[in-house]
Amino acid sequence: MTRTRLPPLSLYVHLPWCVRKCPYCDFNSYEAKGPAPEREYVDALLRDLEAELPLVQDRPLESIFFGGGTPSLFRPESVARLIEGIEARIPSRADLEITLEANPGAVDAERFEGFRAAGVNRLSIGVQSFRDDRLSSLGRVHGAEEARRAVELARRAGFRNLNLDLMYGLPEDDVEGALFDLESALALEPEHVSWYQLTLEPNTAFHRKPPALPAEETVAAIEDRGRALLERRGYTRYEISAYAKEGARCRHNLNYWQFGDYLGIGAGAHGKATIGGECLRIVRRAKTRNPRTYAALAGSEAAVAIEAVDSPDQLVLEYVMGALRLTDGVTVEAFSARTGQPAGRLA
Repeated sequence: MTRTRLPPLSLYVHLPWCVRKCPYCDFNSYEAKGPAPEREYVDALLRDLEAELPLVQDRPLESIFFGGGTPSLFRPESVARLIEGIEARIPSRADLEITLEANPGAVDAERFEGFRAAGVNRLSIGVQSFRDDRLSSLGRVHGAEEARRAVELARRAGFRNLNLDLMYGLPEDDVEGALFDLESALALEPEHVSWYQLTLEPNTAFHRKPPALPAEETVAAIEDRGRALLERRGYTRYEISAYAKEGARCRHNLNYWQFGDYLGIGAGAHGKATIGGECLRIVRRAKTRNPRTYAALAGSEAAVAIEAVDSPDQLVLEYVMGALRLTDGVTVEAFSARTGQPAGRLA
């Protein structure tokens, strides 16, 4: 398998602690029992990054994404130290996109200002609903007014690129309630909205004890009316659950779906890398999941599970799985450039 050009490169940073584990969450996250060991964990992240540097291959970073868990639980000083450490080790685009996930129940004005000063220029706020009873059923630690307040504080801190995460198809949901949530979100004028259906994932509390979810026809009606509302308000759907104002598409997530490369650092983080040389190949790298084990092993081979993706069928499948999420589709040229496979493999 050969390529003439390596794909763009992004960086994902996993901060695994949260205030409370939500019953629908299947991410590698852990309820914080007291303050998170921030200094130790940032040290581990930077060791992890050092070990990943051979995969950079002279490419600048397109984006950095802090996910979790609840990254906004970390002090801005820790985030600043980490961003400085990343930029000291890897070159980046002048307009580097740096996203940090935040929950309305885990932020205050000073914290938002500190994140902005640290270099974060895009916030993704996990609102999920503007109905307090639904937030309670989802196990969220904030209320609707806290969500509105978080957006206000983010704007005051200087953020001009906000995503709001919102869910529909909630327990005992109806069309009017779901549209109320969406209208409430759009009233705050975010640049981007992630609007997605609640699903019952394995190894979650909801999967073990399923709540009463709305019927399929109710979900279909929510989707039809919600998408029409988003379009009327100037939000273009560019992925299954992503809607953006002009120029506000999430560069980091687009890189995933377009089969770009990304380094993954942190407990349970995953990465995809294209290895250069005469014969190029793709590897996937997964870090050990337990935060304590990760902190002890980060930067060593013992912390990483590596899988080579060298089957043409697997390459085509992985590419198509991402590309089918996008409303714009893909070009034959992009497929061949990212997979090294002839266009006929798409047939």
